[in-house]
Amino acid sequence: MPKGIWQYTARRAIHAFAVIVGVLVITFVVSHVIPGKPAALWVGAHPTAEQIQRATEELGFNKPLYEQFYIYVTNLLRGDLGVSIRTHDTVLSDVARGLTSTLELIIAAFVIAIGAGIVVGVFSASKRDHVPDHFGRLAAIFSVSMPPFWLAMIFQIVFSQTLHWFPLAGRMSTDVSILYPLKSITGFNLIDSLLTLNFVAFQDSLWHLVLPALALAAYPFGLTVRMVRTMMIEVLQENYTRSALAWGLPGRLILMKYALKNAVSSTIIALGMSFAYTLTGAFLDELIFVWPGLGTYTALSILSLDYPAIMGAVIIVAIFYVVINLLVDILQAFLDPRVTL
Repeated sequence: MPKGIWQYTARRAIHAFAVIVGVLVITFVVSHVIPGKPAALWVGAHPTAEQIQRATEELGFNKPLYEQFYIYVTNLLRGDLGVSIRTHDTVLSDVARGLTSTLELIIAAFVIAIGAGIVVGVFSASKRDHVPDHFGRLAAIFSVSMPPFWLAMIFQIVFSQTLHWFPLAGRMSTDVSILYPLKSITGFNLIDSLLTLNFVAFQDSLWHLVLPALALAAYPFGLTVRMVRTMMIEVLQENYTRSALAWGLPGRLILMKYALKNAVSSTIIALGMSFAYTLTGAFLDELIFVWPGLGTYTALSILSLDYPAIMGAVIIVAIFYVVINLLVDILQAFLDPRVTL
């Protein structure tokens, strides 16, 4: 790897670390200055004043804010995110379960978005300024403009409550989870059901995944269509593609082997940025579909002022977001060395 890219990567890594530290400080201060009684939640229903006082001392909420922050950072460097006040489980285990569920949803959404987006983008570019191109651009604009939570509610009304094609919410049906229990290996239901040959659970999990994945796939689909179409049109106007047409090569071969190959690289970089953005955009989608992911866990933690859970979820999302952006920047610098300048 050239020296300029190494220097660029080092600078970007320092910036990424600074962002994570900033998110850590801001989230800790904001979550702890909001009025609330997390110690009462820790004790349980109908706590007495003595129990709340004891829990406050046990959880360290009676200490100064700077001392609480020092203790939290010290534990964080050891990989300890604390214990959830709401669930009484370690935050790391809670976040890990929620993150695998969220990643399964996001990956499914991106498979749909990239597959359909490339097909529509290539077809739209090949029929430039004709009716199929107009429909492709309208679909892209609609997909980018519509909020995922709005599409989620529309999908529920149309495909669940009216047509009864798909389940309304959840990750698995209750009867399937009881009669065909799924053994958790990776945390991804589709993978675990295939590994254990539990095809009933696989079909049920896949059926529950369709609507939330489609709602979440709208934005990356529109982005893919617009990026592929734009880059394909630029590539098709280059001299080497015109020469290929003049030599009599089939139009489909030129589109798929030459034009698409050069157009996909820029699209991948844009989709990498979109992947990190979709992690936060999935939160409302999960709440609407009652999807047991990181978004639902974070929302419930915020409502109950579960400080350790809020901090753990925000830090994991921040690290994930920053790492994805860092990798995209490095990839972009590797593909285009001018970026390092």
